[in-house]
Amino acid sequence: MRSRIVAILASALLLLSPATAARAADDPLLDQLAAIPGLTVVSETPGTGYRFFVLTYRQPADHRHPRAGTFEQRLTLLHRSSTAPTVLYTNGYGLAASPRPTQTEPTALLGGNQVSVEHRFFTPSRPAPADWSDLNIWQEASDEHRIVTAFKSVYAAKWIQTGGSKGGMTSVYHRRFYPGDVDGVVAYVAPDDVINPEDSAYDKFFDTVGTPECRATLDGVQREALRRRDRLVPRLEADAAEQGWTFSGSIGTADRSFEMTVLDSVWAFWQYSTAADCATVPAATASDDEIYAWIDTVAGWSFYTDQGLAPYWPYYYQAASQLGWPSLRFEHLRGLRHYPGIYTANSSLPPELRRPHNPVPMIDVDLWVRTASERMLFVYGQNDPWSAERFTPSRRDSALYVAPGANHGANIAKLTPADSAAATALLRRWAGVPASIAAKQPGDVPLDDMLGDRRRVR
Repeated sequence: MRSRIVAILASALLLLSPATAARAADDPLLDQLAAIPGLTVVSETPGTGYRFFVLTYRQPADHRHPRAGTFEQRLTLLHRSSTAPTVLYTNGYGLAASPRPTQTEPTALLGGNQVSVEHRFFTPSRPAPADWSDLNIWQEASDEHRIVTAFKSVYAAKWIQTGGSKGGMTSVYHRRFYPGDVDGVVAYVAPDDVINPEDSAYDKFFDTVGTPECRATLDGVQREALRRRDRLVPRLEADAAEQGWTFSGSIGTADRSFEMTVLDSVWAFWQYSTAADCATVPAATASDDEIYAWIDTVAGWSFYTDQGLAPYWPYYYQAASQLGWPSLRFEHLRGLRHYPGIYTANSSLPPELRRPHNPVPMIDVDLWVRTASERMLFVYGQNDPWSAERFTPSRRDSALYVAPGANHGANIAKLTPADSAAATALLRRWAGVPASIAAKQPGDVPLDDMLGDRRRVR
């Protein structure tokens, strides 16, 4: 592998001036990366005060049988200094098709390096052929364990792991199975669906979030959309024909897709919007155009299509088999639903990937977090539905903070000033960074909110 990277670099040096080539040849960081078995440097983007690399790392498809096959897992590396702390960013999904330099909030607060990992089975980080039984929380934690072990040969200072939503969950699972890999975890808006059928916390959330007036308006627009099914489903079918969307590979039909999107609209509203946006919710007397357009804005008619769901099949597979999913009563929609059992993870998967749920992994993780975990910081949003079921940290140098009025984008900066200061101090102590070190501002490298927005899938 080292010879492969050296050959690539040698070819590039032929195009450089003698002086530039001499500087490029004397590159300790590239030498260190080249010395990591299985690591390939795909590209580098230099910046002011940093270097950014796109990488691949060869992983066993099954860590219990490492000789049974491998795949190339995509990574990125934001390098500032070999002596700075390093943040392991697990976003729980795939990296961008063409990754660009970004930094998470912990990376900025620490002025650190960042290794970002594409979750296994999100393309292109998928074994071929793919044995989907290898997609589980232990296998991904073992991917991350090998990555951290390999990169500690380059970055020997403290390590912090972080992620938002499913990425936050991923960081918790890694900590559960390999507690010695990193020196602390910052998990943002990470759900803890410890007993999958017991989802009363979500129902309580939707019964109390915002104002009574806003809740009534949101319930009303959901009811009205389902009442107008005979007029709105043909609109979705027409959009699908124009855009090339299909339904038969996963959700089934346009009518099923319509119902799932309507059911998801209030959840998506609170996930991405704020209480101030309640004024934009159409009344039950609004026109078909207004209701259809609003649902598209908050939930996206394109999502529950084969094209919208396929990139997320690894998530839905994990939700069905291990992670769990939110089940809601939808009492205000009685008599209006055609598919009472549709609101499950398996409904978004092709038939061959649907799986029964195994409750044991989440029970194990929840118990470990409550009783044995150390140095774990959880940040949640007050008005975020995914924050309704939360992890409970132990009393072992751990903490949980809630950002007032925040949605799924809650972070340390959105906490109260006192909580933000306490969370920042905790993080910096774990990472061995003095309080006098200034955070790296977005002008240095743009901030990554660690959250994908499904409404962009259009």
